[in-house]
Amino acid sequence: MALTQPIRDKEQLRELAEYYLARKEIRNYVLVILGVHTALRICDLLRLTWDCVYDFEAGQFRKIVYITENKTNKGKAFVLNDRAIAALEMLLPKCRRGGVLFASRKGENKAISRQQAYRIIRAAGEAVKLTFRVSCHSLRKTFGYLAWKAGVEPMVIMRVFNHSSLATTQHYLGITQDEVNECYHRLAALT
Repeated sequence: MALTQPIRDKEQLRELAEYYLARKEIRNYVLVILGVHTALRICDLLRLTWDCVYDFEAGQFRKIVYITENKTNKGKAFVLNDRAIAALEMLLPKCRRGGVLFASRKGENKAISRQQAYRIIRAAGEAVKLTFRVSCHSLRKTFGYLAWKAGVEPMVIMRVFNHSSLATTQHYLGITQDEVNECYHRLAALT
């Protein structure tokens, strides 16, 4: 079985997200954007409610969101950056206090399933002709990869992911042999 890969190319990532924006499927667009910009596992992403991300009394999005991760039962705080908030604003007209962010069409206040989220991500990947396996976990891995390429220390990324070992984080980054080779060339340029 092929491993899920991060989306390494920013243009491909933009195309993946905008696939749903062009189709006016805002929920699916927001799923892609939040998947990349929060680094949450899909089970935690699908559990988010409007109360988690929006302060109804203040009438504004929260800057920091606190959750308990489903898989690890560890607390996690994450920032809603400008890109995540801009996407959520598009979904705001459908918001309901206490309601889930990624509402299913099947049932009152029920989130889409993990399988449906996978179908959404896979369909967009196929539509934009990605040549590698993409899944919900690709969004989380993409966060790590892009953070690493931007110069964020792997130990910080490890903490964002709530990983217990750096080896797991390194696996998530999906570093290719070409990137390892580039390291040698960069060092030669510095000496």
